[in-house]
Amino acid sequence: MTWIDGLGEAAFYGPKIDFIAKDSIGRVLQVATIQLDFNQPKNFGLYCINEKGEKEQVVMIHAAIMGSIERFMSTLIEHLAGNFPLWLSPTQVTVVPVLEEHEAYGQEILKTLKEKGIRAKLDMGKDSLGKRIRNAKTVKVPYVIVVGDKEKDSGTLTVETRGDKLEGITLEDVTKRLEKEIAGKTLD
Repeated sequence: MTWIDGLGEAAFYGPKIDFIAKDSIGRVLQVATIQLDFNQPKNFGLYCINEKGEKEQVVMIHAAIMGSIERFMSTLIEHLAGNFPLWLSPTQVTVVPVLEEHEAYGQEILKTLKEKGIRAKLDMGKDSLGKRIRNAKTVKVPYVIVVGDKEKDSGTLTVETRGDKLEGITLEDVTKRLEKEIAGKTLD
């Protein structure tokens, strides 16, 4: 971490600290600020009583840790290009049964995932298999589990991640992997 003395910066109230970061495309953004304010307490007549029983003027601290929630979220979404890490993704897993006869197996998988606290959904929509998988990837779901005859008969899964395809993996292994990744809370 480095620091600079920001001579001429707009510090209206008193000394301040700005936290500056570079996003994924190299833009420099102020992401937080903390500033001392000697004026407002005086304007509002704010004081405390010190250990001698005397009035003592207080100093206000303005702290915008995330700026606004909207600004913070837009910066995060842009920085990650919408590819939230697993622990932060609104939907962490989409289960996609190949055909209607695979829905019951998909429901079992969904139930197990939800029992483990994993945010998952089942897509048994009317679209083709390819389109349902593409839809999940388009909304940037980190894990897509596809189940058909092969998976149902073997009791395994085919899992597509953002950069990998795992075939013949057990549900237990998938849940362990997901739980470990969620617990790690990395931004990878």
